[in-house]
Amino acid sequence: MVINKKNTRPSLKDIADLVGVTKMTVSRFLRNPELVSEQTRNKIANAIEEIGYIHNRAPSMLSKASSKAIGVLLPSLSNQVFANFTQGIESVTNKHGYEVLISHFGYSDEIEERKIAMMLSYHVDGIILTGTTHTKRTLQMLKTANIPVVESMELTDNPIDMVVGIDHEHASYTAVKAMLSSGKRNVAYFGARLDRRTKLRMEGYDRAILEFGLKKHHFLTHKHSSFTLGRDLLERALTDCPDLDGVFCTNDDIAIGTILACLEKGISVPEKTSVIGYNALDIGQAISPKLTSIYTPRYEMGEKSADILLDSIEGKRSQQNVYDLGFTLTKGESFIS
Repeated sequence: MVINKKNTRPSLKDIADLVGVTKMTVSRFLRNPELVSEQTRNKIANAIEEIGYIHNRAPSMLSKASSKAIGVLLPSLSNQVFANFTQGIESVTNKHGYEVLISHFGYSDEIEERKIAMMLSYHVDGIILTGTTHTKRTLQMLKTANIPVVESMELTDNPIDMVVGIDHEHASYTAVKAMLSSGKRNVAYFGARLDRRTKLRMEGYDRAILEFGLKKHHFLTHKHSSFTLGRDLLERALTDCPDLDGVFCTNDDIAIGTILACLEKGISVPEKTSVIGYNALDIGQAISPKLTSIYTPRYEMGEKSADILLDSIEGKRSQQNVYDLGFTLTKGESFIS
């Protein structure tokens, strides 16, 4: 068979000519295979595999009442937190035959706005957002689109539609209070990027410190989190607070970097300086001492977000619209109560 060289991608006509059926039959197979006879289905499927045909879903997405696709906005593609979250989403969408369109906005509300406009142009059936702060235009676009929306990873009393997450302020308060209750008195907060979740965690730290009548020690940066950043923040902290005996970190990357830097300096962890991280990533259990951290149910947040979004799309919406999935303080070795 000779395929039209003007368009290197095989077309419906190429498949139809190879099988000896009409383009309409091939199109019907792609949309509703059960409406095509088994013999013809097998022939078309074999032809598709033989010539490497790729179905273009865009026209049908734009023309149908339901696109069978949802949009997911992620602030980072390199952070393990969002990989786990996305796995949870796809564990649900795969079972229900939905495609997931993923877009990255780099923690920028303005870029998120543009990405959402693009998602809506593809007529997605619903959207999952990772956060609760958005531009005015984003809120207006989502209101006009009139589709189900789930905000995730954090909580708000006034969601756009539905929200799934954890109370970051209370999680941080719990961790820092545990440190202070163990006798630590010079506990610092290491924060990076300064997005909303970082600030919520700092608020929890502040509440615990003030409750004990102690001095706050914030060491913050707009840089991306890394092990090296943990080392840099520890250097700053030891200069400003020589009696440092505890560090609460906004994530595990910084916490691990802090522990490694302490060990390099001969500072015993947790005896001299305790360290608690956030998210409880697996890598924290591969170092010695093992990292104590706040466990966040990332996979479950993705799973629940997809569950309630698809239920809403399919007209099975619950009266509940706020879902707090909770957290736990792990029993590591970098802090012992």
